[in-house]
Amino acid sequence: MWRTWTRRVPPGADQPPVRVTVVTTLPDRRLLLVHAHPDDESIGTGSTMAHYAATGAHVTLVTCTLGEEGEIHVPALAQLAADQADQLGGYRIAELEAACAALGVTDHRFLGGAGRYRDSGMMGLPTNQHPRAFWQADLDEAAGHLVEVIREVRPQVMITYDENGFYGHPDHIQAHRVAMRAHELAAAEGIAPAKVYWTAMPLSVLEAGLNHFAESSDNPFAGITDLSELPFGTPDPEIAACLDATEQHVAKETAMRAHATQIPATSWLYSIAGNFGAEFMGVEYFTLAVGAKGPGSGPYGWESDLFAGLPVGAPAGESADPGPAPDGPDRAPVAAAGPR
Repeated sequence: MWRTWTRRVPPGADQPPVRVTVVTTLPDRRLLLVHAHPDDESIGTGSTMAHYAATGAHVTLVTCTLGEEGEIHVPALAQLAADQADQLGGYRIAELEAACAALGVTDHRFLGGAGRYRDSGMMGLPTNQHPRAFWQADLDEAAGHLVEVIREVRPQVMITYDENGFYGHPDHIQAHRVAMRAHELAAAEGIAPAKVYWTAMPLSVLEAGLNHFAESSDNPFAGITDLSELPFGTPDPEIAACLDATEQHVAKETAMRAHATQIPATSWLYSIAGNFGAEFMGVEYFTLAVGAKGPGSGPYGWESDLFAGLPVGAPAGESADPGPAPDGPDRAPVAAAGPR
């Protein structure tokens, strides 16, 4: 991809601005994920991220908030809570950095910069009304921040949540809205990702879990007798892709354990992993919201590759605005997941 900037010249210099053309080399496959909080990437798409990173794709993670309103499962850190020192968000930057390292992902950004949008808390809480709450974000402004990322990395595939944010959290719903609006804005520039997937869980998988844990003491489905009582679940025929990355199940679990404030060591998530093994950690499912479904298999034609049907080595797109000029001829490398 060719990108051109005007290099800045110090005031008073007797030389004109210099136009600099930079060749930015990106891998043939480029994947963008839009998540609400630190830990969402690992729980929902960790194996997918690790799989594509390991196979040479450029994986970009955009996290919309710092997760300031999250629970704290480490007693020694309890005073970081939002109603005390309000320092949890900063701590979770480091957790996210460790998780990204476990997944092999080096390109992570916070939407609009770290701290631009605040965790809104669960639906209906007073924290939804915080002036910086992501739930209150101006849609076009927030989407504009995401379009800036799309211009830079030119992903062919984007992953986010469905219109209910998978389970109804306001920040997940807003992440969906922002991602889909950004896709619209990027389409107007001719740089929109060719395919957009939403995270999903097949009803058949949920039913297997419900049956398996029926008599268990750590049953995460306790009190639920019918799948319709759950806030999520997708009929199997509506699933578009099943990404089997069981070879990455250890990377996913390691990434999840990096989010120690949010996922205790005794979590039922690890219990399920212990009972179901690599399949639970390593297989992730998606519906296709935008784009044409590629070749698949099985009774419902599920894709096994999110890039299925896309031309190999699709161009990054030449028509977009190259963005602001850097201080020098080359952009600085993207930082990992935040300050140490």
